[in-house]
Amino acid sequence: MTNSSPTDAHHNDSAPGGKAALGPHDVARVGYGAMQLPRLKDPTAARTVLRRALDLGINHFDTAYFYGNGVANRALAEEVAGRDGVVIVTKVGARPPERGPMPLVPAQRPEELRRAVQDNLDSLGVERLDVVNLRRVGPENTPLPGLPRVNLEDQLAEMVAMRDEGLIGQIGVSNVNDDQLRRSLPVRPVCVQNAYSLTSRTHEAALALSRSKNMAWVPYFPLGGAFPGSAKVWREPEVQEIARELDVAPAQVGLAWLLHHSDHTLLIPGTASLEHLEQNVDAGRIRLDEPTMARLDALRPTTGARGLLSRARERVTSKASKTERRG
Repeated sequence: MTNSSPTDAHHNDSAPGGKAALGPHDVARVGYGAMQLPRLKDPTAARTVLRRALDLGINHFDTAYFYGNGVANRALAEEVAGRDGVVIVTKVGARPPERGPMPLVPAQRPEELRRAVQDNLDSLGVERLDVVNLRRVGPENTPLPGLPRVNLEDQLAEMVAMRDEGLIGQIGVSNVNDDQLRRSLPVRPVCVQNAYSLTSRTHEAALALSRSKNMAWVPYFPLGGAFPGSAKVWREPEVQEIARELDVAPAQVGLAWLLHHSDHTLLIPGTASLEHLEQNVDAGRIRLDEPTMARLDALRPTTGARGLLSRARERVTSKASKTERRG
């Protein structure tokens, strides 16, 4: 057993997970990602989730026009936009497809970024967007074949132009490698949104750079990737063991680890479930002591078929060891 207590606050109880800076904004470290809202076919149900998020103290909402072709944004417009102290972060760089199996397609050219900003403004019903992430989608960032090469500096110049025009307040960057993050520094990004979790830590260097430049670190896929073979945080035997010791859900352990790993991390877990929303907020109150963090830091998951076999063997070994100890 560890000495960790799931009821101890990591910082303070005034906001989920405490507070941290998002540029000039002071926001709760546990926010809400709206990507799954379009799954709720009933608009009333989507608004209910957002109202509950506000009730729980969330004041940082992450969205994009391409989340359901404006569906998520329109729900936010009705329940969240315009409230004092609330920050809505949008993103550009993709658009809904006209046809085909892909959920979205890249839209990286400067004129496409501007069109996406306007779509976000219209669907949110605001005159200026608080923060806009430039989500970089290029041959160096994704395995998708045939992507056109668009110069990052041209993209950033368009983002700065829209900031100067008052269409957006602050600029963020997303899905960037170390080199691209350094090249983005002249535009003064306030946040970096990269895939990152306990089971996927390939962006440690970018995380360190963001910390040194006072940029918020906002991980997407905070509980593991969405692609086949990705290691899911809640499936790791060590995570499950710690969750049992603390009497919390394994997913909550993964979110708590992110908050403890770096104090400039802001979480935006997405859900369409009120129960999961409340669990995500409760993760901000879990305290992980140093021995527990060491156990989690030492976790080295394997992805793909080897990872599936490795995790299966670990579960069998763990069960056998417990049976032997009880015997």
